[in-house]
Amino acid sequence: MIDSYYDLIVIGGGPAGIAAALAADRYGAKDRIKTLLVEREAKLGGILKQCIHDGFGLVRYGEKLTGPEYAHRFTSQIPQSNITAAMQTFVSRITMQPMEKQQTGFILTLVNKDGVTKTECKSLVLACGCRERTSRQIGIHGRHTAGVFTAGTAQYYTNILGKMPAKKCVILGSGDIGLIMARRLKLEGAEVLGVYEAKPTASGLMRNVYQCLEDYDIPLYTNKTVTRVFGEGRITALEIASVDNTMTPIPGTEEILECDTLILSVGLIPENELAESLFIPLDERTKGPIVDQNYMTMLDGVFSCGNALHVNDLVDYVSESGEAAGLAAAQYAAAPKKRAYAELKADNSLLYIVPQKINIHELETPVIVYFRSKVEMDKTTLTISLDGKEVYKKNYLRLRPPEMERLELDFKAMNVMPGTALTCNLTEAV
Repeated sequence: MIDSYYDLIVIGGGPAGIAAALAADRYGAKDRIKTLLVEREAKLGGILKQCIHDGFGLVRYGEKLTGPEYAHRFTSQIPQSNITAAMQTFVSRITMQPMEKQQTGFILTLVNKDGVTKTECKSLVLACGCRERTSRQIGIHGRHTAGVFTAGTAQYYTNILGKMPAKKCVILGSGDIGLIMARRLKLEGAEVLGVYEAKPTASGLMRNVYQCLEDYDIPLYTNKTVTRVFGEGRITALEIASVDNTMTPIPGTEEILECDTLILSVGLIPENELAESLFIPLDERTKGPIVDQNYMTMLDGVFSCGNALHVNDLVDYVSESGEAAGLAAAQYAAAPKKRAYAELKADNSLLYIVPQKINIHELETPVIVYFRSKVEMDKTTLTISLDGKEVYKKNYLRLRPPEMERLELDFKAMNVMPGTALTCNLTEAV
Protein backbone atom coordinates (compact mmCIF):
# COMPACT_ATOMS: atom_id res chain seq x y z
CA MET A 1 0.00 0.00 0.00
CA ILE A 2 1.29 3.48 -0.92
CA ASP A 3 1.15 5.90 2.02
CA SER A 4 1.90 9.16 0.18
CA TYR A 5 2.53 10.61 -3.27
CA TYR A 6 4.97 13.28 -4.51
CA ASP A 7 5.92 14.44 -7.97
CA LEU A 8 9.59 14.67 -7.02
CA ILE A 9 11.71 13.24 -4.20
CA VAL A 10 15.21 14.51 -3.38
CA ILE A 11 17.40 12.10 -1.38
CA GLY A 12 20.01 13.93 0.68
CA GLY A 13 19.74 17.20 2.58
CA GLY A 14 23.23 18.58 2.02
CA PRO A 15 24.03 21.60 -0.18
CA ALA A 16 23.19 19.75 -3.42
CA GLY A 17 19.93 18.28 -2.14
CA ILE A 18 18.65 21.51 -0.60
CA ALA A 19 19.48 23.46 -3.78
CA ALA A 20 17.69 20.80 -5.87
CA ALA A 21 14.57 20.86 -3.68
CA LEU A 22 14.39 24.66 -3.69
CA ALA A 23 14.83 24.84 -7.48
CA ALA A 24 12.10 22.23 -7.95
CA ASP A 25 9.82 24.10 -5.57
CA ARG A 26 10.31 27.39 -7.46
CA TYR A 27 9.39 25.66 -10.70
CA GLY A 28 6.55 23.78 -8.99
CA ALA A 29 4.89 27.01 -7.88
CA LYS A 30 3.27 27.24 -11.32
CA ASP A 31 2.84 23.53 -12.09
CA ARG A 32 1.95 22.49 -8.52
CA ILE A 33 4.87 20.09 -8.20
CA LYS A 34 4.93 18.40 -4.78
CA THR A 35 8.50 17.92 -3.48
CA LEU A 36 9.79 15.71 -0.67
CA LEU A 37 13.30 16.17 0.75
CA VAL A 38 14.62 13.09 2.59
CA GLU A 39 17.53 13.49 5.04
CA ARG A 40 18.98 10.85 7.37
CA GLU A 41 20.32 13.35 9.94
CA ALA A 42 18.35 15.52 12.38
CA LYS A 43 19.31 18.79 10.65
CA LEU A 44 19.78 19.88 7.05
CA GLY A 45 23.14 21.08 5.76
CA GLY A 46 25.18 17.93 5.31
CA ILE A 47 28.91 18.21 5.98
CA LEU A 48 28.67 22.02 6.04
CA LYS A 49 27.35 21.90 9.61
CA GLN A 50 30.80 20.95 10.92
CA CYS A 51 32.91 23.10 8.56
CA ILE A 52 33.40 26.15 10.76
CA HIS A 53 36.28 27.52 8.64
CA ASP A 54 35.54 30.17 6.02
CA GLY A 55 36.08 30.13 2.25
CA PHE A 56 32.61 29.00 1.18
CA GLY A 57 30.52 31.09 -1.22
CA LEU A 58 33.33 32.96 -2.98
CA VAL A 59 31.97 32.06 -6.44
CA ARG A 60 28.26 32.23 -5.65
CA TYR A 61 28.08 35.18 -3.26
CA GLY A 62 31.44 36.91 -3.71
CA GLU A 63 32.19 36.69 0.02
CA LYS A 64 33.81 34.32 2.47
CA LEU A 65 31.30 32.36 4.53
CA THR A 66 31.72 29.54 7.01
CA GLY A 67 30.05 26.23 6.25
CA PRO A 68 27.10 26.83 8.62
CA GLU A 69 26.64 30.36 7.22
CA TYR A 70 26.58 29.03 3.65
CA ALA A 71 24.12 26.29 4.57
CA HIS A 72 21.87 28.81 6.35
CA ARG A 73 21.47 30.80 3.12
CA PHE A 74 19.60 27.74 1.78
CA THR A 75 18.01 26.12 4.84
CA SER A 76 16.39 29.43 5.85
CA GLN A 77 14.31 29.24 2.65
CA ILE A 78 12.78 25.84 3.47
CA PRO A 79 10.10 27.08 5.95
CA GLN A 80 8.78 29.58 3.35
CA SER A 81 8.59 26.91 0.63
CA ASN A 82 6.13 24.10 -0.07
CA ILE A 83 8.85 21.47 0.43
CA THR A 84 8.11 18.61 2.83
CA ALA A 85 11.30 17.69 4.73
CA ALA A 86 11.52 14.19 6.23
CA MET A 87 14.33 14.27 8.79
CA GLN A 88 16.09 11.28 10.38
CA THR A 89 14.65 9.21 7.55
CA PHE A 90 16.42 6.49 5.60
CA VAL A 91 15.63 5.17 2.11
CA SER A 92 15.91 1.39 2.42
CA ARG A 93 14.64 0.45 -1.03
CA ILE A 94 13.60 1.90 -4.40
CA THR A 95 11.50 0.02 -6.94
CA MET A 96 10.16 1.06 -10.34
CA GLN A 97 6.69 0.78 -11.80
CA PRO A 98 4.97 1.99 -15.02
CA MET A 99 2.90 5.18 -14.81
CA GLU A 100 0.70 7.19 -17.13
CA LYS A 101 2.16 9.13 -20.08
CA GLN A 102 4.71 6.35 -20.68
CA GLN A 103 6.61 7.45 -17.58
CA THR A 104 8.32 5.15 -15.12
CA GLY A 105 7.42 5.87 -11.51
CA PHE A 106 9.33 5.04 -8.34
CA ILE A 107 8.24 3.64 -5.00
CA LEU A 108 10.51 4.43 -2.05
CA THR A 109 10.49 2.53 1.23
CA LEU A 110 11.26 5.01 4.01
CA VAL A 111 12.28 4.15 7.57
CA ASN A 112 12.17 6.58 10.51
CA LYS A 113 11.01 6.78 14.15
CA ASP A 114 7.39 6.45 13.03
CA GLY A 115 8.05 3.14 11.31
CA VAL A 116 8.13 2.00 7.68
CA THR A 117 6.19 3.84 4.97
CA LYS A 118 6.04 3.77 1.18
CA THR A 119 5.84 6.83 -1.01
CA GLU A 120 5.53 7.16 -4.78
CA CYS A 121 7.00 9.76 -7.15
CA LYS A 122 7.57 10.53 -10.83
CA SER A 123 11.19 11.65 -10.59
CA LEU A 124 14.14 11.29 -8.21
CA VAL A 125 17.19 13.39 -7.43
CA LEU A 126 20.10 11.50 -5.88
CA ALA A 127 22.09 13.98 -3.78
CA CYS A 128 23.64 11.54 -1.32
CA GLY A 129 27.08 13.16 -1.16
CA CYS A 130 30.28 11.16 -0.71
CA ARG A 131 32.17 9.17 1.92
CA GLU A 132 35.81 9.04 3.00
CA ARG A 133 38.23 6.21 2.27
CA THR A 134 39.38 4.30 5.33
CA SER A 135 42.73 2.80 6.36
CA ARG A 136 41.66 -0.66 5.17
CA GLN A 137 40.86 0.69 1.71
CA ILE A 138 44.42 1.96 1.23
CA GLY A 139 46.23 -1.10 2.61
CA ILE A 140 47.75 0.11 5.88
CA HIS A 141 48.98 -2.86 7.92
CA GLY A 142 48.85 -3.37 11.66
CA ARG A 143 46.35 -3.98 14.43
CA HIS A 144 42.99 -2.25 14.44
CA THR A 145 43.92 0.14 17.25
CA ALA A 146 42.28 3.30 18.52
CA GLY A 147 43.59 6.61 17.23
CA VAL A 148 42.87 6.17 13.50
CA PHE A 149 40.36 8.74 12.24
CA THR A 150 39.21 9.93 8.86
CA ALA A 151 39.63 13.70 8.59
CA GLY A 152 35.86 14.22 8.54
CA THR A 153 35.42 12.22 11.76
CA ALA A 154 38.22 14.15 13.45
CA GLN A 155 36.51 17.36 12.34
CA TYR A 156 33.20 16.18 13.82
CA TYR A 157 34.88 15.36 17.15
CA THR A 158 36.58 18.76 17.29
CA ASN A 159 33.93 21.12 15.92
CA ILE A 160 30.66 19.46 16.94
CA LEU A 161 31.45 17.35 20.02
CA GLY A 162 34.15 19.65 21.39
CA LYS A 163 36.52 16.70 21.95
CA MET A 164 40.23 16.61 21.11
CA PRO A 165 40.94 13.48 19.04
CA ALA A 166 44.73 13.88 19.14
CA LYS A 167 47.71 15.12 21.12
CA LYS A 168 50.50 14.18 18.74
CA CYS A 169 49.30 13.33 15.22
CA VAL A 170 50.20 12.63 11.63
CA ILE A 171 47.98 13.53 8.68
CA LEU A 172 48.10 11.06 5.78
CA GLY A 173 46.92 12.61 2.53
CA SER A 174 46.85 16.26 1.55
CA GLY A 175 43.22 16.57 0.51
CA ASP A 176 41.51 19.81 1.50
CA ILE A 177 39.88 18.48 4.65
CA GLY A 178 43.21 16.99 5.77
CA LEU A 179 44.95 20.34 5.30
CA ILE A 180 42.18 22.14 7.14
CA MET A 181 42.31 19.66 10.04
CA ALA A 182 46.09 20.04 10.31
CA ARG A 183 45.56 23.73 11.01
CA ARG A 184 42.52 23.16 13.23
CA LEU A 185 44.27 20.66 15.49
CA LYS A 186 47.36 22.82 15.81
CA LEU A 187 45.17 25.77 16.82
CA GLU A 188 43.60 23.55 19.49
CA GLY A 189 47.00 22.64 20.92
CA ALA A 190 47.86 19.34 19.23
CA GLU A 191 51.35 18.65 17.91
CA VAL A 192 51.02 18.06 14.17
CA LEU A 193 54.15 16.23 13.03
CA GLY A 194 53.38 16.72 9.36
CA VAL A 195 51.18 15.99 6.37
CA TYR A 196 52.37 12.99 4.33
CA GLU A 197 51.34 12.66 0.68
CA ALA A 198 52.08 9.70 -1.62
CA LYS A 199 51.84 11.87 -4.74
CA PRO A 200 54.63 14.27 -5.76
CA THR A 201 52.39 17.31 -5.16
CA ALA A 202 49.62 18.29 -2.76
CA SER A 203 46.12 16.92 -3.46
CA GLY A 204 44.26 19.97 -2.12
CA LEU A 205 43.71 23.53 -3.29
CA MET A 206 46.86 25.66 -3.24
CA ARG A 207 45.13 28.27 -1.09
CA ASN A 208 44.73 25.60 1.61
CA VAL A 209 48.38 24.57 1.31
CA TYR A 210 49.41 28.17 1.97
CA GLN A 211 46.80 29.06 4.60
CA CYS A 212 46.77 25.77 6.54
CA LEU A 213 50.34 24.50 6.31
CA GLU A 214 52.81 27.21 5.38
CA ASP A 215 51.20 29.88 7.59
CA TYR A 216 51.39 27.52 10.59
CA ASP A 217 54.80 25.94 9.91
CA ILE A 218 53.32 22.48 9.38
CA PRO A 219 55.58 20.44 7.06
CA LEU A 220 54.32 18.71 3.91
CA TYR A 221 56.20 15.54 2.93
CA THR A 222 55.53 14.30 -0.60
CA ASN A 223 56.25 10.87 -2.11
CA LYS A 224 55.76 9.30 1.32
CA THR A 225 53.03 7.15 2.87
CA VAL A 226 52.14 5.30 6.06
CA THR A 227 52.64 1.54 5.71
CA ARG A 228 51.99 0.25 9.25
CA VAL A 229 50.55 1.26 12.61
CA PHE A 230 51.92 0.11 15.95
CA GLY A 231 50.15 -0.09 19.30
CA GLU A 232 47.82 -2.27 21.35
CA GLY A 233 44.98 -0.21 22.85
CA ARG A 234 46.00 2.94 20.93
CA ILE A 235 48.54 3.93 18.31
CA THR A 236 52.04 4.45 19.68
CA ALA A 237 53.94 4.84 16.41
CA LEU A 238 53.70 4.69 12.61
CA GLU A 239 55.95 3.23 9.94
CA ILE A 240 56.46 5.69 7.09
CA ALA A 241 58.12 4.85 3.76
CA SER A 242 59.00 6.66 0.57
CA VAL A 243 57.13 5.60 -2.58
CA ASP A 244 58.09 5.33 -6.25
CA ASN A 245 56.23 6.86 -9.19
CA THR A 246 53.59 4.12 -8.96
CA MET A 247 53.08 4.98 -5.26
CA THR A 248 54.55 1.62 -4.22
CA PRO A 249 56.59 1.71 -0.96
CA ILE A 250 60.34 1.46 -1.56
CA PRO A 251 62.05 -1.21 0.62
CA GLY A 252 64.73 0.15 2.92
CA THR A 253 63.21 3.66 3.21
CA GLU A 254 61.08 2.89 6.29
CA GLU A 255 61.25 5.14 9.35
CA ILE A 256 59.38 4.97 12.66
CA LEU A 257 57.50 8.03 13.93
CA GLU A 258 56.09 8.12 17.45
CA CYS A 259 52.54 9.57 17.70
CA ASP A 260 49.13 8.79 19.17
CA THR A 261 46.87 9.58 16.20
CA LEU A 262 46.70 9.01 12.46
CA ILE A 263 44.24 11.15 10.51
CA LEU A 264 43.37 10.06 6.98
CA SER A 265 42.58 12.41 4.11
CA VAL A 266 43.03 9.91 1.31
CA GLY A 267 40.14 10.60 -1.01
CA LEU A 268 36.37 10.66 -1.27
CA ILE A 269 34.00 8.22 -2.96
CA PRO A 270 30.53 9.25 -4.24
CA GLU A 271 27.69 7.48 -2.40
CA ASN A 272 25.86 5.55 -5.09
CA GLU A 273 24.43 2.41 -3.49
CA LEU A 274 20.92 3.57 -4.40
CA ALA A 275 21.94 4.26 -7.99
CA GLU A 276 23.50 0.80 -8.22
CA SER A 277 20.34 -0.78 -6.82
CA LEU A 278 18.51 0.69 -9.84
CA PHE A 279 21.25 -0.60 -12.20
CA ILE A 280 22.15 2.94 -13.26
CA PRO A 281 25.45 2.94 -15.24
CA LEU A 282 28.35 4.56 -13.37
CA ASP A 283 31.40 6.30 -14.82
CA GLU A 284 34.51 4.37 -13.75
CA ARG A 285 36.45 7.64 -13.59
CA THR A 286 34.10 9.73 -11.42
CA LYS A 287 32.51 6.76 -9.57
CA GLY A 288 29.20 8.61 -10.08
CA PRO A 289 26.38 8.08 -12.60
CA ILE A 290 26.75 8.88 -16.29
CA VAL A 291 24.53 11.93 -16.92
CA ASP A 292 23.47 14.38 -19.60
CA GLN A 293 23.63 18.18 -19.33
CA ASN A 294 20.43 18.20 -17.25
CA TYR A 295 21.96 15.73 -14.78
CA MET A 296 19.58 12.96 -15.77
CA THR A 297 21.16 9.53 -15.49
CA MET A 298 20.73 6.82 -18.08
CA LEU A 299 17.54 5.79 -16.26
CA ASP A 300 14.66 8.09 -17.21
CA GLY A 301 13.43 10.16 -14.29
CA VAL A 302 16.49 9.73 -12.06
CA PHE A 303 18.88 12.66 -11.65
CA SER A 304 22.23 12.95 -9.85
CA CYS A 305 24.08 16.02 -8.56
CA GLY A 306 26.70 17.33 -6.15
CA ASN A 307 29.34 15.01 -4.73
CA ALA A 308 27.20 11.94 -5.49
CA LEU A 309 27.86 12.72 -9.16
CA HIS A 310 31.54 13.63 -8.88
CA VAL A 311 33.65 15.02 -6.04
CA ASN A 312 33.73 18.84 -6.25
CA ASP A 313 36.35 21.08 -4.70
CA LEU A 314 33.97 24.05 -4.17
CA VAL A 315 30.52 23.91 -2.58
CA ASP A 316 29.40 26.66 -4.98
CA TYR A 317 29.53 24.14 -7.83
CA VAL A 318 27.74 21.54 -5.71
CA SER A 319 24.84 23.99 -5.31
CA GLU A 320 24.95 24.87 -9.01
CA SER A 321 24.54 21.24 -10.09
CA GLY A 322 21.85 20.72 -7.45
CA GLU A 323 19.77 23.61 -8.76
CA ALA A 324 20.08 22.40 -12.35
CA ALA A 325 19.15 18.83 -11.41
CA GLY A 326 16.19 19.94 -9.28
CA LEU A 327 14.78 22.15 -12.04
CA ALA A 328 15.19 19.43 -14.68
CA ALA A 329 13.62 16.81 -12.38
CA ALA A 330 10.60 19.04 -11.78
CA GLN A 331 10.23 19.65 -15.52
CA TYR A 332 10.43 15.90 -16.15
CA ALA A 333 7.76 15.23 -13.52
CA ALA A 334 5.49 17.70 -15.32
CA ALA A 335 6.21 16.39 -18.84
CA PRO A 336 8.99 14.02 -19.99
CA LYS A 337 11.19 15.23 -22.84
CA LYS A 338 12.80 13.44 -25.77
CA ARG A 339 16.36 12.23 -25.45
CA ALA A 340 18.90 11.54 -28.20
CA TYR A 341 22.57 11.63 -27.32
CA ALA A 342 25.93 12.68 -28.55
CA GLU A 343 28.82 11.47 -26.42
CA LEU A 344 31.33 13.69 -24.63
CA LYS A 345 34.57 11.78 -24.07
CA ALA A 346 37.70 12.58 -22.08
CA ASP A 347 40.95 11.14 -23.38
CA ASN A 348 43.80 10.02 -21.10
CA SER A 349 45.04 13.58 -20.55
CA LEU A 350 41.92 14.30 -18.45
CA LEU A 351 40.97 12.72 -15.14
CA TYR A 352 37.29 12.98 -16.13
CA ILE A 353 34.64 15.18 -17.70
CA VAL A 354 30.99 15.78 -16.70
CA PRO A 355 28.45 15.49 -18.31
CA GLN A 356 29.33 12.45 -20.39
CA LYS A 357 26.27 12.72 -22.65
CA ILE A 358 24.74 15.65 -24.54
CA ASN A 359 20.99 15.54 -25.29
CA ILE A 360 20.72 17.19 -28.68
CA HIS A 361 17.04 18.02 -28.10
CA GLU A 362 17.99 20.52 -25.35
CA LEU A 363 20.72 22.76 -26.71
CA GLU A 364 18.99 26.16 -26.59
CA THR A 365 21.24 27.31 -23.72
CA PRO A 366 24.98 26.79 -23.15
CA VAL A 367 25.98 23.56 -21.42
CA ILE A 368 28.04 23.71 -18.21
CA VAL A 369 30.95 21.26 -18.36
CA TYR A 370 33.33 20.34 -15.52
CA PHE A 371 36.69 18.64 -15.97
CA ARG A 372 39.99 17.92 -14.23
CA SER A 373 43.43 17.36 -15.75
CA LYS A 374 45.11 14.06 -14.98
CA VAL A 375 48.44 15.65 -13.99
CA GLU A 376 49.75 19.15 -13.32
CA MET A 377 50.23 21.01 -16.60
CA ASP A 378 51.59 24.45 -17.56
CA LYS A 379 50.49 26.47 -20.62
CA THR A 380 47.96 23.92 -21.75
CA THR A 381 45.41 23.90 -24.58
CA LEU A 382 42.04 22.19 -24.25
CA THR A 383 40.80 20.98 -27.62
CA ILE A 384 37.36 19.51 -28.36
CA SER A 385 36.99 17.55 -31.57
CA LEU A 386 33.75 16.39 -33.20
CA ASP A 387 34.33 13.11 -35.03
CA GLY A 388 37.96 14.13 -35.55
CA LYS A 389 37.36 17.79 -36.50
CA GLU A 390 38.35 20.54 -34.05
CA VAL A 391 35.33 22.59 -32.92
CA TYR A 392 36.59 24.31 -29.74
CA LYS A 393 39.86 25.43 -28.22
CA LYS A 394 40.84 27.18 -24.98
CA ASN A 395 44.24 27.97 -23.43
CA TYR A 396 45.13 27.65 -19.74
CA LEU A 397 48.20 28.97 -17.93
CA ARG A 398 48.13 26.09 -15.46
CA LEU A 399 45.97 23.08 -14.63
CA ARG A 400 46.04 20.96 -11.46
CA PRO A 401 44.02 17.78 -10.77
CA PRO A 402 42.74 19.09 -7.38
CA GLU A 403 41.32 22.22 -9.02
CA MET A 404 38.25 21.52 -11.13
CA GLU A 405 37.65 23.62 -14.23
CA ARG A 406 34.25 24.91 -15.38
CA LEU A 407 33.25 25.73 -18.96
CA GLU A 408 30.10 26.95 -20.70
CA LEU A 409 29.92 25.45 -24.18
CA ASP A 410 27.53 26.11 -27.08
CA PHE A 411 27.09 22.62 -28.53
CA LYS A 412 24.32 23.82 -30.85
CA ALA A 413 26.84 26.00 -32.70
CA MET A 414 29.08 22.92 -33.03
CA ASN A 415 26.33 21.14 -35.02
CA VAL A 416 26.27 18.18 -32.67
CA MET A 417 24.07 15.35 -33.95
CA PRO A 418 22.74 12.12 -32.36
CA GLY A 419 25.32 9.33 -32.32
CA THR A 420 28.30 11.66 -32.81
CA ALA A 421 31.24 11.77 -30.41
CA LEU A 422 33.05 14.80 -28.99
CA THR A 423 36.57 14.12 -27.67
CA CYS A 424 38.33 16.40 -25.19
CA ASN A 425 42.11 16.53 -25.13
CA LEU A 426 44.71 18.53 -23.17
CA THR A 427 48.03 19.38 -24.82
CA GLU A 428 50.88 21.01 -22.89
CA ALA A 429 53.06 23.52 -24.75
CA VAL A 430 56.56 22.25 -25.47
